[in-house]
Amino acid sequence: MEYKASEITAKYLRSRKIPSTACSGCGLGMNHKVVVQAIGELGIEVADVVWGTSIGCAGRQTFATWKGDGFAGTHGRVYAIARGLRIALPPEKKIILTVGDGDAFGIGLMHLIHAARSNADMTVIVNDNLGYQSTGGQYGWTTPQGSHTDSSPYGMFEHNLMSDGMDVMHILKGAGATFLARHVAMDGARAVETVKKAIENKGFSLVHMPYPCPTNFGSRELGSRNQVNIYKWIEKQAAPLGQEKEDTVWATGIWHDASNSRPEFSEFVHETLEKIRRTGSI
Repeated sequence: MEYKASEITAKYLRSRKIPSTACSGCGLGMNHKVVVQAIGELGIEVADVVWGTSIGCAGRQTFATWKGDGFAGTHGRVYAIARGLRIALPPEKKIILTVGDGDAFGIGLMHLIHAARSNADMTVIVNDNLGYQSTGGQYGWTTPQGSHTDSSPYGMFEHNLMSDGMDVMHILKGAGATFLARHVAMDGARAVETVKKAIENKGFSLVHMPYPCPTNFGSRELGSRNQVNIYKWIEKQAAPLGQEKEDTVWATGIWHDASNSRPEFSEFVHETLEKIRRTGSI
């Protein structure tokens, strides 16, 4: 069943955080709705989820928005906290993290890789506004090459995790992630279905979700804060997997689905400890 926005707000979100304090036209709210919509359609209750957030635009807008339990991690450390919680919490509890591109693919990349390596049961939603927009609009780890930003007025030319055939998804797959996907904010129902699968995986899941930032990225790259321009620009750069064109930046859909194919981190830890208690060895 598809929830209306008002129903989502009433059931899952704190009224004092609605409407969002994000900039006018920011696509973060669309990403946030996709995640909460998926939770609702899966029949998950508020008490079933622990929601973690990071620093920057993504963290600031989603921190304490969830009506239930939540926490904030300092720069890049939200995954380390989540791994500890995964061991402490009952296995049926869901851990959902909303982070930015810097927290995921910059300062937090090593912690993210170790969460994937250990296959800790968590769902990471990477809300990617294509750079460091909360500090003025500098380019980041996934900024499309050639983009004009506050720190690249002549066009961003550095190699990064989304350029020259590189894709951060390959790194995470190699690290052991069991579910990986990508959607842009405008993918709507397609994105909801993917996030539902990510949440249902008993292991490490990540969904990369680029979204429009009219205030900084749009104004620098497109010369205007007109919201329609940046939304159309992002849509033009995206295409479903298998339908990419030469200039496609984001291939959308499910990149890798090995759900429930590897031992889950906390279950493996508890089983190993129990074996040691019984036998004195592993």
